[in-house]
Amino acid sequence: MQLRTLGRSGLLVSEHCLGTMTFGAETPENDAHAILDAYVSAGGTFIDTADVYAAGESERIVGRWLAARGGADDLVIATKGRFPVGPDARPNEQGLSRGHLTRALDASLTRLGVDHVDLYQVHAWDPLTPAEEWMVTLDGFVRAGKVRHVGVSNLTGWQLQRAAMLARTEGLSPVVTLQPQYNLLARDIELELTDLCALEGIGLLPWSPLGGGWLTGKYRADATPTGATRLGEDPERGVEAYAKRNVPRTYAVLAEVERIATDHGSTMAQVALAWVGAQPNVDSTILGVRTLAQLEDNVGALEVDLTVDELAALDAVSAPEVPDYPYGMIRRVGAPRLAALDG
Repeated sequence: MQLRTLGRSGLLVSEHCLGTMTFGAETPENDAHAILDAYVSAGGTFIDTADVYAAGESERIVGRWLAARGGADDLVIATKGRFPVGPDARPNEQGLSRGHLTRALDASLTRLGVDHVDLYQVHAWDPLTPAEEWMVTLDGFVRAGKVRHVGVSNLTGWQLQRAAMLARTEGLSPVVTLQPQYNLLARDIELELTDLCALEGIGLLPWSPLGGGWLTGKYRADATPTGATRLGEDPERGVEAYAKRNVPRTYAVLAEVERIATDHGSTMAQVALAWVGAQPNVDSTILGVRTLAQLEDNVGALEVDLTVDELAALDAVSAPEVPDYPYGMIRRVGAPRLAALDG
């Protein structure tokens, strides 16, 4: 795997990151360790987890694997905090308050068996805690040597801009990454967040690059998900998620992905991952695999070199619907200015 810098930091990470949300929940520990071994053997260096994944068990599984291999000195370890861990969490055992984040980070370090993580990310915005509080708290983690770099996940444009400006004006550790949902079926971050990240030098770490499995071609318009699929195994979640994706636009995108995959002799998943990896400002794409076979297929995306025409075709068929105001209006009034450059 090729290496890329993490945002404007000097930290290098592999272009595919191994996401561990399934570890301890859908993926047993022995299988998880086999996946970690295979990922590193393929050249991967970047592992992402979170305290909330399987109520801390994902971090424990990664930690036991790290201990067995002698540590994490050659790897980049990322984790996240914000959500309650376990069903009995009290009101102050969640959110982005100084107290909760401090306890959450220390618990994560213990579960991982390390004295620091390379990237610590707030998992989502907290409407009750001012950004000033959690940004200063994260800066304190960096100064204490418990965290090397700071990132965020699941923020809106104004929320991310607020954090970036606080770091700059108050001399705090900068936000180097944003971890958003991003794939051919979910391109809403292009309305504001991608431009903001480019402006601020914030790297993208897309999660769900396969759209919850849809972009692998496993779901069909005429069949409700069943069996050994993420939606099939969770009927309540499956019905809602299936209804959201079971629309004509989805199948138009899938048809184009399948056409290009056939031309390349690759899988649909590999084409979908190659598209994400080719997008501007994407530092590393998070592979949320459940099995070793899925990892092996996903890593194969690195061999798929999409042409300019193929990228354009995928962009066109998957273009997100743009709300008319203010985004549509802004594009319309800006078009003559842009056209002047072509003249």
